Amino acid sequence: MKTLLIVYHTMTGGTQQMAEAAANAARTQPDVEVRLLRATEAQPDDVLKADGYLFATPENLAAMSGLMKDFFDRCYYPVLDRVNGRPYAAMICAGSDGQNALRQLDRIATGWRLRSVAPGLIVCTHAQTPERILAPKQIGADDLARCAELGEGLAGGLALGVF
Repeated sequence: MKTLLIVYHTMTGGTQQMAEAAANAARTQPDVEVRLLRATEAQPDDVLKADGYLFATPENLAAMSGLMKDFFDRCYYPVLDRVNGRPYAAMICAGSDGQNALRQLDRIATGWRLRSVAPGLIVCTHAQTPERILAPKQIGADDLARCAELGEGLAGGLALGVF
């Protein structure tokens, strides 16, 4: 049995919808346990027990969210050199661009010596005003399908021993 750990943070619900879509699709794969944890709940032991990872964060002020960064800050050194080569993928819920948040996440994963197995998935909500930025998000069906495909593919790769 392989374990896929999905760690996410959300403030307005968009990233949670993305993570849940990925998790639900990943759960269709046999022999893969899917653990969906908020960044504030995830601990180094959760990272060590997983065989692969999906990290999902909103873009906040052109960066990954502070609580997602906190997850990496708390877990980085306790797992360093203990997760080398494990597969990961990333999802960003962005208001405009999302590229910098993805770059930050990828740099941390590179430090952990994780192996990227899919291009980063960025869902852009186009929220550009204070009202739209703070409003609850509703991720569209097409974008949720892309998230599901990423989760299912990552879990499938784990189940088949591809990753």
